[in-house]
Amino acid sequence: MKLNRLTGTFGVLCAIVGLIGLTSAAHAETTLQRIQRTGVVRIGYANEKPFAYTQPDGTVTGESPEIAKKIFAKLGVKKVDAVLTEWGSLIPGLQAGRFDVIAAGMYITPQRCTQVAFADPQYQIGDTLLTPPGNPKHLVSYADVAKQPDLKLAVMAGTVELGYARAAGIKDGQILQVPDTTAQLQAVRSHRADAAIGTALTMKDLAAKMPGQVAVVDKFVDDPKHMGYGALAFRKSDTDLRDAVDKQLHAWLGTPDHLKTVAPFGFDKSNLTDKTAAELCRQ
Repeated sequence: MKLNRLTGTFGVLCAIVGLIGLTSAAHAETTLQRIQRTGVVRIGYANEKPFAYTQPDGTVTGESPEIAKKIFAKLGVKKVDAVLTEWGSLIPGLQAGRFDVIAAGMYITPQRCTQVAFADPQYQIGDTLLTPPGNPKHLVSYADVAKQPDLKLAVMAGTVELGYARAAGIKDGQILQVPDTTAQLQAVRSHRADAAIGTALTMKDLAAKMPGQVAVVDKFVDDPKHMGYGALAFRKSDTDLRDAVDKQLHAWLGTPDHLKTVAPFGFDKSNLTDKTAAELCRQ
């Protein structure tokens, strides 16, 4: 009889603990609720002009951080803390909770859609090559690099361009994977690579840093399917945060304030798109 009473008491205690756990889970604060309560959001970025980069004074700017500042202000979040990481560590860093959103101009791809929840794209843009002055190897496409097996192409690790290069027949032995765009620039300048590949705006910015030492290919021939669509990215569990951001983006993108915000980084009306993340994730 005593044993039965003890067993019954233990069962009641377990039930109480379980109810407490369920109540806590039901009232668990979402990321959206936290950032609106604290007024602070953490963005992850990698140094790549003009999408996101650190200025000499230590502040962070670029197309994506500036858009993030505007959009989160509309959600009542006034402070944006930026966390610098290498490009290939952005998604792992987001998943590990180092930051709340990736604001680095990340392209929406079906593979990435399995790892993160993308907002709808804020821009569209194509790629081009960075070469030594005069483009001595006469490169205007991925195929041109593939045809010459002795050539080296500098590609930033973790980018879609790595997949594009391989799909075009460029062997891994021809690909020099580097951590950032500065390393791409140095690889071409030092002749460790015959060319570097990246977004047209990024490659133009690199060329502007070293006039006369590197140049961009103005008429790069690429597959239209390679058009890049950049967006903010969130954890898969933070769809409420993504949806709140999307609502603000849809009302703001294309407005005079948006175009004024992104103009310093080389973006204009030609970069606007009506594609959706859902559409791009299905491709």
